[in-house]
Amino acid sequence: MTTLGRADGGHWVAGTLSLAAVDPLAGAEVLGEPSVYWERPLAGEAMAGWGEAAAVEADNGARAQAVLKELSALDSVRWLGEAPSALPGPWFGGMRFSTAGGDSGWGAFGFGRWTLPEIMVWREGPGLMVAAFAPEGPGAEDVVRSLLARVGANFPAGTRQARNGVQALRLVSSRTDFEGRVERAVETINAGGLQKVVLARAVEVEGESSFDRVEVLARLREQNPRCATFLFRAPDGAAFLGATPETLCRVEGRHLETEALAGSAAPALAGTLEGSDKDCREHEAVVRYILRALKPLTEQLDADTEPALLTLKNVVHLRTGIRAELREGVGVAELVAALHPTPAVGGTPRERALEFLVEHEALDRGWYAGPVGWVGPGRAHQMVALRSARIKGSQARLFVGAGIVAGSSAESEWRETEMKSLAMLRALGGGHV
Repeated sequence: MTTLGRADGGHWVAGTLSLAAVDPLAGAEVLGEPSVYWERPLAGEAMAGWGEAAAVEADNGARAQAVLKELSALDSVRWLGEAPSALPGPWFGGMRFSTAGGDSGWGAFGFGRWTLPEIMVWREGPGLMVAAFAPEGPGAEDVVRSLLARVGANFPAGTRQARNGVQALRLVSSRTDFEGRVERAVETINAGGLQKVVLARAVEVEGESSFDRVEVLARLREQNPRCATFLFRAPDGAAFLGATPETLCRVEGRHLETEALAGSAAPALAGTLEGSDKDCREHEAVVRYILRALKPLTEQLDADTEPALLTLKNVVHLRTGIRAELREGVGVAELVAALHPTPAVGGTPRERALEFLVEHEALDRGWYAGPVGWVGPGRAHQMVALRSARIKGSQARLFVGAGIVAGSSAESEWRETEMKSLAMLRALGGGHV
């Protein structure tokens, strides 16, 4: 594992170059599949990274929080020229939802893993910037200049469009098992043991051939512009990718933005969502939790007075925006520790809900519903990894979940997870599932 920081500064050497191009994902045509990818289309934010100049791993939650704290304070890059002012990251990665589980497919991802790409290309204004990173040492400056020259000479000027190819998918998931777990959850809630618990399930997907993950990314960002599209590739070649609508925390200095996202309906039923007692109770539980968790960490705290509708292609959610000014010394590490997992992905009371999941969910979530995103000195953006899949070769494991409260029915919760699965299934198969 990389050792972070040095008293004399300059643990890595980096340089930048402007590109006459518009789409970081187009770089896959000459550089291959990115090792990390991050895009928020409506915000005009996009980044693709190739290779690893460094990687940091954590084997438990305490170490993961320590890594996030180090990365958010770390300023150990020596720039050849002026440092970029709006560089995302430069560290990208994520961590597990919890310590529970034993799915060997998550082994290479570790509990938490963050990488500093060797090459980063990101959107800045009307064009792109490229940065190259190399470990400090003899010849490092030459390595950086050579990487920049190679990328600058070969980076495509066009946009990577999603192609029209379609492949058949074979899906395996047990409706009976999931509905049985929903019924057990409702029984526990009615008996007073819980107020809410979020149950997830996996869908095993097999393609006719290996999935083109760059193509999957192109479809995800095209079909889900209100979401953050992401990819993180593990050392064994597996990748975790998706398009998630939910921000856990975005930090700029001492300013924080987050949100409560809970309560769901099909787009055709969007007009009924704000009047749904079940969905409003589910949403209010998340709002209360976030405000309570943030209060000791903030000097000012403000939330929307009423939830609004967040309309996505396949589903509509209730959303409450939350903003705050952080206390001195509070950053992404403290926020992740306080907020994750929110009742939107775990339940409430939190510890009882997590115990229920360990006992009954029968699923290793891995990085699903965990924090993923980027972090750098004084800045960070962490999303909740929803609407996502782990992919290797022609095999994919897709994850979806639903919040269970008093009044939930097993059939309706199954339908909700089916609805939420459409974004990834359409991206994987290229058709209209």
